[in-house]
Amino acid sequence: MATLTQHEGVTAEYLEISAGTRKKFMMIILAGVLLLVTGLIVAYFNIGAEHAEGAAGAHGAAAGHAGGHHGSPLWLKRLIVSLWHNNVFFTGVSVVGTVFMAIQYVAYAGWSVLIKRVYEALSAWVIPGGVLMVIIFCLGLINNDIFHWTVPGIMEKGSETYDAIIAGKSGFLNMPFYLGRMIVFIAIWAFFTKKLRDLSLAEDLNGGTEYFHKCINVSALFLVLFAVSSSIAAWDWVMSVDVHWFSTMFGWYVFASWWVSGIAATTLCTILLKDAGYLRWVKAGHLHDLGKFMFGFSIFWTYVWFSQFMLIWYANLPEEAVYFNQRLGGFNGQYTWLFFFNLLINFAFPFLVLMTRDAKRQMIMLKIVTIAILIGHWFDFYLMIMPATMQENNGFIIEFGVALVFLGSFLLLMTKRLAQASLVPLHHPFLDESVHHTT
Repeated sequence: MATLTQHEGVTAEYLEISAGTRKKFMMIILAGVLLLVTGLIVAYFNIGAEHAEGAAGAHGAAAGHAGGHHGSPLWLKRLIVSLWHNNVFFTGVSVVGTVFMAIQYVAYAGWSVLIKRVYEALSAWVIPGGVLMVIIFCLGLINNDIFHWTVPGIMEKGSETYDAIIAGKSGFLNMPFYLGRMIVFIAIWAFFTKKLRDLSLAEDLNGGTEYFHKCINVSALFLVLFAVSSSIAAWDWVMSVDVHWFSTMFGWYVFASWWVSGIAATTLCTILLKDAGYLRWVKAGHLHDLGKFMFGFSIFWTYVWFSQFMLIWYANLPEEAVYFNQRLGGFNGQYTWLFFFNLLINFAFPFLVLMTRDAKRQMIMLKIVTIAILIGHWFDFYLMIMPATMQENNGFIIEFGVALVFLGSFLLLMTKRLAQASLVPLHHPFLDESVHHTT
């Protein structure tokens, strides 16, 4: 149960993480490791002759199209690509915690103060995720497993692997500039995440409005930098996987997926804390607002998805349509079911379930929808990355195993940060407004 203390009339709550809770997180990691090892063994020995022949044929066709065989063995390539996929997803969800906090500050929002510690804790993965991003990218360089544009000689005329289209992008897609951007973006996100967290904790200790106004200034600068860096990060980390293809809407599309996933994670964490006896001041009105965010931004994600799809479908230009051709019917229909499942779970399900006012105020309904959204957008990133990297040699055992390892690690760091300060931000000037918030 919550540990309660009184501080100048404001109730403070401190999260106590039991050994049982930590054990559950470790069990999630262990289950992921076991699933991962199982997947690697199955992939390594190519269990089933039919699967082995199909994988070999698809790999040969893809290699021929790319101008020669390159890359690690399929089992190892799947592992590296899955590490990239999961880290991009979890890092994006994590930084949304900082973005959401910054938006609340610049908007002078009062309703969300009681859940402020939740989205502060959500950002705990930004630094570990950033470090992993650089490491996994470097691992992928060894055999060019993630990005085709990193193949040696691909931008050099006269080379056997030369590609004129990719060479035309060499000013942007070159190793020093790409790696430099990655490090700078992660450093920006990490710096502002820490700065806002430090100011928040200092406000708890010292009170006054000085820290609140500093947070507004810091948040305004961060949002400008994030608007630029997140779009370029989407081009770099996801879109350049399909290096011949591009979309001017892709930055918004990736951000929308990250954003609604981050809101869902915040909502789910808030509900689980209430179930455990914490956040007693959080009422149906707060949950209602979080539900409206999920409802509205699920529609926004669909708007961006449809706008991108409709324009490419209507123009029907081969260099643009290839992206959706691969996902709708390419690779022997390997991704067709996932293409439609993506729309169903990320739009139709949250839209229909959260349509009524009551549904947005009921914890059980919100819990179901948040889990569906998080799973759905994990698959959304899967659909963005796998067709260009694994072609029809994709799978799910390795990928689910890696996802569980990331999830357990993410939860360990997030709950650790939650436990480091009062769940109620003491001395926040809008705390009283949040306590009495109703909708």
